[in-house]
Amino acid sequence: MSNIKDLRIAIIGGTGEEGRGLALRWARAGAQVTIGSRSVERAKEAADELNRFVEHNPIGYARNRDAVSNADFLLLTVPFAHAVSTIEELQTYFPEGAILIDITVPVFFEKGARYVELPEGSASEHLRARLSENIPLVAAFKTEPAHLLVDPDEKLDCDVLVASDSKEARARVCEAIRSIDGLRPVDAGPLYSARTIERMTVLAIGINRRYKIKTACYRIVGLS
Repeated sequence: MSNIKDLRIAIIGGTGEEGRGLALRWARAGAQVTIGSRSVERAKEAADELNRFVEHNPIGYARNRDAVSNADFLLLTVPFAHAVSTIEELQTYFPEGAILIDITVPVFFEKGARYVELPEGSASEHLRARLSENIPLVAAFKTEPAHLLVDPDEKLDCDVLVASDSKEARARVCEAIRSIDGLRPVDAGPLYSARTIERMTVLAIGINRRYKIKTACYRIVGLS
């Protein structure tokens, strides 16, 4: 990637905390970001809110299918319960060469956070099995707390674990993450690693609750 300003990012279902947080951070880094939603009104409301904190690169908004039609990265930020139906609805609109970045984690909250076991082993592998073979899928941003990302005054100091069976897609996503101040990408290998990464998310949620914080994230020591 020669210039982060050339990167076009669509945030699918981008009106929630995770979507708005990643839209804010990548727009501040200089990327061209569009928030997608089923409702243009909700997408506009989210973009208008975030653009108060973006100086030079205003965030756009559109319906999901319009947002993805001209993007390089497609960030899937809907709740996991809606992830399969969302990609089934939209993947015919995904442009050739685009990378789908899955941030979903199959968690439900009943007496604490519990991981939902899936036959494929992880949410990302579950989605991969239902996605066209010519669309590379990358698991990333699964362990970064939404409360931290969406707060424009919070500084980041987290490692982003990135997994994919496509080495090229993994490398492209890692390179783009480096543009976000305070985030360091860590190559976590093939998509199989998402099984561990997603369970790390549940662990972090539990740590947040026990210590009454909202910003627990991971750093891997020893990396140069």
